[in-house]
Order: sequence, then C-alpha cells, then structure tokens
Amino acid sequence: MRVGEFELIETIRRRARVGIELSLGIGDDCSSVVVPSDHELLTSTDLLLEGVHFRLDWTDMYSLGLKAVAVNVSDLAAMGARPVSLHLAVGLPAQVSEKQVEQFLDGIFAGLERYQVSLAGGDTCRAEGPMVISVTAQGFCHKDQFIRRDGARVGDDLWVSGTLGDSGLALRLLQSGQKLSPFFEERHHRPVARTLLGQILGSRGLATSMLDLSDGLSGDLSHLLKASAVGARVELDRLPLSQEFEVELQKDQAVFDLAICGGEDYELLFTAHSEQRSEIEKLSVEISLPLHRIGEMTSCPELQLCLATGQRYQPHISAFDHFSSAEGICLE
Repeated sequence: MRVGEFELIETIRRRARVGIELSLGIGDDCSSVVVPSDHELLTSTDLLLEGVHFRLDWTDMYSLGLKAVAVNVSDLAAMGARPVSLHLAVGLPAQVSEKQVEQFLDGIFAGLERYQVSLAGGDTCRAEGPMVISVTAQGFCHKDQFIRRDGARVGDDLWVSGTLGDSGLALRLLQSGQKLSPFFEERHHRPVARTLLGQILGSRGLATSMLDLSDGLSGDLSHLLKASAVGARVELDRLPLSQEFEVELQKDQAVFDLAICGGEDYELLFTAHSEQRSEIEKLSVEISLPLHRIGEMTSCPELQLCLATGQRYQPHISAFDHFSSAEGICLE
C-alpha cells in the first residue's frame, strides 16, 4: 500500500459526514457529541479480524466496509437506540493495495450513509499480521426507552425478525468450495442492521428484552435467559426460514441446525407481553419486515428446543464461541 497514513486520514476526513449531534469530529485528539436532554449515550465496540470474522479471498473490500458498519450499528439497534456516530480503527497489512483501501472506504461510507451515522474519528496503522478492524458505534436513546437483556419475564412471547440461518449456511457453502448465490452473498457479506425495528420497539414500549443475533439463536438466547433469570421454550417448527434455506434443507436435513446455531444473521430477538401480539403483527406490516413468534419464556431455567411432536431436540453443532477450541461453526 503506497498511500501514507496522514494522506489516508485526510482522505477519510474529507469524506466524513458530520451530523448536527457531532460538535467536534476528525482532526482533534477527541471527538465531542452533544447528548440531547433526557437521553443517554449508548456505546458498543466490536473487532473484525481477518481469518476469524472474514477472509479476503471470500469477500470484497466494499462489502467488508459495509459489514463493519452494519454489525456495530446492529448492537445499537438491539437496545432501541438511534445510531449517531462511529469511530473506525484499522490495521492494514502491507499487501493491501491502494485500490483495496479505496473500496473498503467506499463500503464504510455507504454504510454510514445508510444508517445516517457520522464518522467521528479513529486511527490507522500498518499491521504486520492480518487485517484488523475495530469499530466503536454510539447512539442516542431516551433514558426510559432503551431495551436491555434482563427484562424478560415468565409468560412473555419470544419473537425474531427476518429469517434464521442464512449467513451460517452461506459460510458452510463457502467452506465446501461452493460459489454463493446473490441471496446468500447479501445475507452473509452485507447484513442489514434492524435499526428502525429496534427504535420502534423501544419508543412504543413493545419489547421487554432484546439482543441481536450475532452468535446464533441458541447462543444469544442463552445470554438473554441468564440476564433475565428465566427459561425459554422454542418451537422449532416456527423458526422462520428463507426459501433459499429451504432448498438447501431439502438436500441435507443437517442444515437445519444452522437455523438454531448459525451466527451473523444480525436479526433482532426480543420478548414481549402476550397482550402485545396484535400490535407487533401490525408493526411487521407497517415496516415490511417479517416478525415471527417462536416461543415463550418459562420458569424452568433452561433453553428447551422442541419439535412439533413436543419432543426435545439437541443440535449437533454449537453456537459460535471465540474462545472455544472446537471448530463448531466458526464464522469466517
């Protein structure tokens, strides 16, 4: 890569969107965000590591930039926050070309524009090893409206947006040397953060707890159950599957476990009082996003995965764990 660090920073600064909430952006030692009255500033940080979360022989740099924004904004969506600002730090290996850097930045700025987020600052450096991307995202939420993981109660319904398992299946196909269809390319390399859904659930007080699905339904739901000190019964015949997933499922029934344990779908998983069912169903139509009720919270402190027959089901793979030595369904 021939472009220098300061030239790169200046290129980023010129392209950076500056929202009205950002009183001081790129160019100083810190950024400054003005927090509206009666709101709180929510902050989330994620790493994307080459060889762990992505492979450059599987994804293009534009998609990587777009995904880097989306997966961090998704954490804000999971708490009902409106995304406001983002900090980007990236370690670039010497073999990354100037054109690749431009494509990566194009993806970053496309993501910022999609979610109306300001790039507030960050850092760049040369990486001796694989490419490293660190993103910190911040958002606003009224202090009485943000949604935590610990609010689920016994009897609450369990809901999920979109469809499950698409990204995990896309990874499985890549690992087997297959070329992805446009649908699986989009679901795996260019996920969409459900920001509008998260904000509406928070502002209307519809969700009692919520998180986004990054490590798989079973893994992320277990985090919610632990935080809320409840159990859950999931009706597996209610899991929303895309038509493309169903086609692969007909070829290999083992694919079904990816709908339970496959990660990186970035859909929202939330609980709500049963009295809110009709309102949530109307919301699904209002925002043109499928919302499916897949189970309920129970007093039994465990996760029960149940077939249509009522029989308990145990997946043959586990949810992704960055510190596990087992291969599991490790994503890119």
